[in-house]
Amino acid sequence: MKRHAMRLISIAAVVITVVSGCSLESLAQSSGVVNVVIGYQSKTINTVTAGTLLRAQGYLERRLADITTRTGTKYAVRWQDYDTGAPITAQMLAEKIDIGSMGDYPMLINGSKTQANPLARTEMVSVTGYNAKGALNMVVVAPNSSATALTDLAGQRVSASVGSAGHGTLARALDRAGIAGVDVLNQQPQIGASALESGQVQALSQFVAWPGLLVYQNKAKLLYDGAELNLPTLHGVVVRRSYAAAHPEVLAAFLQAQLDATDFLNAKPLQAAHIVAEASGLPAEVVYLYNGPGGTSFDTTLKPALVDALKNDVPYLKSIGDFADLDVSGFVQDEPLRAVFGARGLDYGGWRARTTNPSVLGGDPALASELWLDGSGETQTVADPTALLQAIRDATARGAKVRAAYVPDAELGTRWFADKAVWVRDHNDYRPFGTVAGARRYTAAHPGSVSVNYQQALGGSL
Repeated sequence: MKRHAMRLISIAAVVITVVSGCSLESLAQSSGVVNVVIGYQSKTINTVTAGTLLRAQGYLERRLADITTRTGTKYAVRWQDYDTGAPITAQMLAEKIDIGSMGDYPMLINGSKTQANPLARTEMVSVTGYNAKGALNMVVVAPNSSATALTDLAGQRVSASVGSAGHGTLARALDRAGIAGVDVLNQQPQIGASALESGQVQALSQFVAWPGLLVYQNKAKLLYDGAELNLPTLHGVVVRRSYAAAHPEVLAAFLQAQLDATDFLNAKPLQAAHIVAEASGLPAEVVYLYNGPGGTSFDTTLKPALVDALKNDVPYLKSIGDFADLDVSGFVQDEPLRAVFGARGLDYGGWRARTTNPSVLGGDPALASELWLDGSGETQTVADPTALLQAIRDATARGAKVRAAYVPDAELGTRWFADKAVWVRDHNDYRPFGTVAGARRYTAAHPGSVSVNYQQALGGSL
């Protein structure tokens, strides 16, 4: 049975007969079943360990089934998929979602909006994925755009989901660069993508996986990488405190299941990418850009640097709208996760202190690149971008087709598509950059270096 079909069948102790037309609500009323309602974003890759991958693998249902075996208590899991974190927060305010996953800014908005209602009040209990520099939240423009730097957006219209991580990246980048007069249109990601394609807006600033998806589809090109801000960005999990207090075993099971999904993704990133792609409808090549080695750091621990980043986000949120002050230290609660680590015999403090990505390519992570050939069940690690160009040249010469190739940005380290990068030839070395601006900064500082396109770089890789 296929994975996407498997997730339609409860493997918890609750048996829901489709032909009976019995709803979860009526079942709960008649038999005392504990409902677990989870809000997630299937296309937001940085949350897949608490959403898409977690659901597809059935980890939570198995953890709850174990509880049923021990105690007799029955559980029914309902998954609700959304495009952004805002509707998840709305449903948590209405006490209709128990556990949700979303980005940093939406999580803070969630905590702020729910704190006045004891039944809706939430707390952050884990991280799904993070990037220490803020990479992968990006601003893209149309493929034929003349814009080559953020300054070119002055006086232009930019699509963003206000209050999202993508909007936060845009606002902070514009502020740091001293750029005024940008008209931000508050749009859902897919609406913004259509607006960019039609010319309604001149740029789009979004969270993963939208920038990578549009660039992969040749519907956009990268203008600005959030890594230039060098500020941590993260996604995580929030839970209604009243629900966690009433059903602590459910929260523990969820966090255990999230660890299951995290371990699986870090151990088998390519397989995980295929599973997420099938479940979300995203191309596997785009999913693997983010969850492949050197992409997002999938680590559940609530690191002090990430908590500090949340605290530093609060002034921005206050500047864009009605944001009730939030005690971030009180909002972030790692006791449940500590208990789960302890139950596994793991040192939570040791894991929390780690700052390196749990999944990286072998060799020098600042140079190591990756080649994925069509028809291959595995990828090939290559020492550096110059060697990757040669590996691609060799593969195509023997008739192989390149499915995807990934390189680290020579300036920022961001994992990016090799064929979408801006390349610079510096003597015998070829250096990839995500943006024209990044390449220009390098050539300005290195006399004799010159920008080349991807095909020129391939032609000169010998």
